[in-house]
Amino acid sequence: MGDYDFLEGLRLGAGDTCVDVGCGDGTAVAALTHAHVKAIGIDPDPEVIAVAGRRTPGAVFHVAHSGDLPLEDESVDGYRAANVFHLLPDPLPTLAEARRVLRPGGRIALIGQDYGFLLLDSDDQDLTDVIGLGLESRSVAPRAARSYRDLLLDSGFRDVEVAVHARITTDYRQLADDLADAAAASIKKALITREDADGWLAEQADRGRRDRFLGIAPILVVTGTR
Repeated sequence: MGDYDFLEGLRLGAGDTCVDVGCGDGTAVAALTHAHVKAIGIDPDPEVIAVAGRRTPGAVFHVAHSGDLPLEDESVDGYRAANVFHLLPDPLPTLAEARRVLRPGGRIALIGQDYGFLLLDSDDQDLTDVIGLGLESRSVAPRAARSYRDLLLDSGFRDVEVAVHARITTDYRQLADDLADAAAASIKKALITREDADGWLAEQADRGRRDRFLGIAPILVVTGTR
């Protein structure tokens, strides 16, 4: 997923400090550092933190959970979390930590895909919609992104703004594994049969070979002020 101008939304300047929660391999941390922002990467996975550290040796990284940040109160100017909230059974501890570590006037950006709105072209759209439910079942809170605005407002943030960007994929190979996992999850939940899954996956693969594959996912970017 691209950064979708999150730097602009966070309104950060050179010398400001920003924490990237759920930083993964550190792509956004590298972008922050390139913009002369003091970046802090947080992720619970030590392996990806190691990769991120090698990508941007000058940044600070911690292995920690989003609900328990190893940062001082009111110590950062910006807070970014991408692809985090759909993994959280309870978002409130993470939001409380975001508010705690942000300085008054600091900005927050929550970025994520709403898995309830994945558009895939198919000869059998009804079956595709059912398999979409299988894709949703792989996350704890697959539709969390649509609640970002409510979460920020309920947590006391102001000037909350919502932007939606489309991730468009025409290369079947980029989503092949996800589609197979979604079909398998649908079978496990008894939503479809193995025959349904095999036929649908074969159709999607054929679309890929014929350059007729199309997937569109909405990415929400919701920003606010502490």
